[in-house]
Amino acid sequence: MAAGTPLGLNVKAIVESGQFVPDPVMIDLIKSRTLQADCAQGFILDGFPRTESQAEALDAMLSSRGTRIDAVLLLEVDAEQIVTRLAERRAPDGSRRADDEPDTVRRRIQVYRDQTAPILPYYENAGRLRRVDGMMSPDAVQAAIVDVLGLGK
Repeated sequence: MAAGTPLGLNVKAIVESGQFVPDPVMIDLIKSRTLQADCAQGFILDGFPRTESQAEALDAMLSSRGTRIDAVLLLEVDAEQIVTRLAERRAPDGSRRADDEPDTVRRRIQVYRDQTAPILPYYENAGRLRRVDGMMSPDAVQAAIVDVLGLGK
């Protein structure tokens, strides 16, 4: 989005409207991005995959490269607390992102519950789901993530 490419501008409009980016667009983005040199040692995906079909497509793509997803993090949060926090979030210039509006956040939470939460058993059954209490302080969440991923060892 920041680069201002046609694909990025399309994605920005979708995100700012409170919707999720469609599967084919996301799969193309992830495929392209993970081939870049800075992903050679690994990468973190935030918010992808969101559906079982995306997870299957991602697994197939990575398998063809001889790799796989090691872990999936689930940050467990209180929905109304997130609405409140995002409504209060401001950029340094005092502006707010359009997708931080309470109604938009609530729509995204409902879309998550309807469309993304059903993917959790896919990763849980594969032994790759890791849960973290996302309501802790940012430092405590970071420490918990480092711990569950085994990065501090």
